[in-house]
Amino acid sequence: MGFFSKLKNVLKKTKDSFSVKLSNLFKHNELNDDFYDELEEVLITGDVGVETSLEIIDELKEATKKEHIKEAKQAYDMLKSILLEKISIDKLSIESPCIITFVGVNGVGKTTTIGKIANYFKKQNKNVLLVAGDTYRAAASAQLLEWGDRNKLKVVSQGEGADPSAVVFDGIASAKAKKIDILLIDTAGRLHNKVNLMEELKKINRVKTKEWPEAQQLNFIVLDATTGQNAVQQVKAFQDSIGIDGIVLTKLDGTAKGGAVIGIINELQVPITFVGVGEKIEDIEEFNAEEYINELLDMEKEEN
Repeated sequence: MGFFSKLKNVLKKTKDSFSVKLSNLFKHNELNDDFYDELEEVLITGDVGVETSLEIIDELKEATKKEHIKEAKQAYDMLKSILLEKISIDKLSIESPCIITFVGVNGVGKTTTIGKIANYFKKQNKNVLLVAGDTYRAAASAQLLEWGDRNKLKVVSQGEGADPSAVVFDGIASAKAKKIDILLIDTAGRLHNKVNLMEELKKINRVKTKEWPEAQQLNFIVLDATTGQNAVQQVKAFQDSIGIDGIVLTKLDGTAKGGAVIGIINELQVPITFVGVGEKIEDIEEFNAEEYINELLDMEKEEN
């Protein structure tokens, strides 16, 4: 089952709220001030974000005026085009050898995400190694070791309380010796205001650069889709400290805030690389902007 097929289930809660309101608005309204006020409300309450919502409305007004369109239903495809443009940024190309460090706040599912992405790369016949860089919780290393067992992959780890950079150093040494294609590094969950923990991530970055400069070096932030637009602030904090190359969005199937995808990409200009689409080990997919917008804005549902 591909990304498009799974999206129907993943976006169900979002479609039952945001998408239905949007499609119904476009079916029965003229393009007047009341229409645009209601569109603004639907977009903002759908977690698209204030800044992005206003941009979308301004661009829709300009496009419909240029084409002399008066009825809302004739502007629906224009909206789809505008939304697609908002999230169509350059796709991240992952090359071997590659080091991917996963960061984020507590509870977003980093370790589980790493286990799923490890399986994803393994299916592509990549040699994958895992590094247990979260040394603050004994359960974190144990959880990653369990994912290693499920994927039949080695995990580099040390004891609880070890220096995360030292674990990363060992992981890189092992990866180079074994000619690993993809090195996936877990890190402890942290808030942006924890200065010492953010400095720790910077140290990990320095170790990566020094010890394996020829490898592609990426930082992925794992976001919980249920937080909606609050996720934007999380990314900005980590972006300022270490730089963020890609986003992994988890729990999209458990939220009505799927519209946040539009605002997140548009405001941050950081690609969503992977989306969690369920609980199983294979339930991780590369994000496809066009399929996402097509599914989000399909009009097969009738007005309630």
